[in-house]
Amino acid sequence: MTQQVTVSVERRAARAILIDDEGRLVLIKRTKPQQSPYWTTPGGGVDEGDVSIEAALHRELAEELGATAVGTSQVFLFSSPSNSGVKVQHFFIARLATLDESARTGAEFSDPSRGGYELDRVELRGEELASIDLKPTALKEFILANREALLAEATAS
Repeated sequence: MTQQVTVSVERRAARAILIDDEGRLVLIKRTKPQQSPYWTTPGGGVDEGDVSIEAALHRELAEELGATAVGTSQVFLFSSPSNSGVKVQHFFIARLATLDESARTGAEFSDPSRGGYELDRVELRGEELASIDLKPTALKEFILANREALLAEATAS
């Protein structure tokens, strides 16, 4: 007899490995007082009203970047323990279609105590990506190991 294990998902997020038309990774450079800067992929939490994880991704891209993306496909899953289960992040490869930074909205931009959210573009093929603190580390390793495949997927759409 097998025993079924139930794991509680405390938080689910959708994030984009977003690539622009010049083959650069579109990231957010996070700056917080008394902390070293780090980079993250755009995206965020899946809300109750989101019809799917991919829909949450598109909503988050519009809010965080004023962006739209095409060719989205989930390529990586990352989880980390939390107080009451796990936090799960779904990472999608996507190609940047439009970007209007003036359309960015949300608490990230209206509450200065949250720190800075600077749009940054990093060459996917260059050495810069290896030198920045991209979080989570497992994602950085995945991107570095799969650069050519990610570029091929992003440009296929």
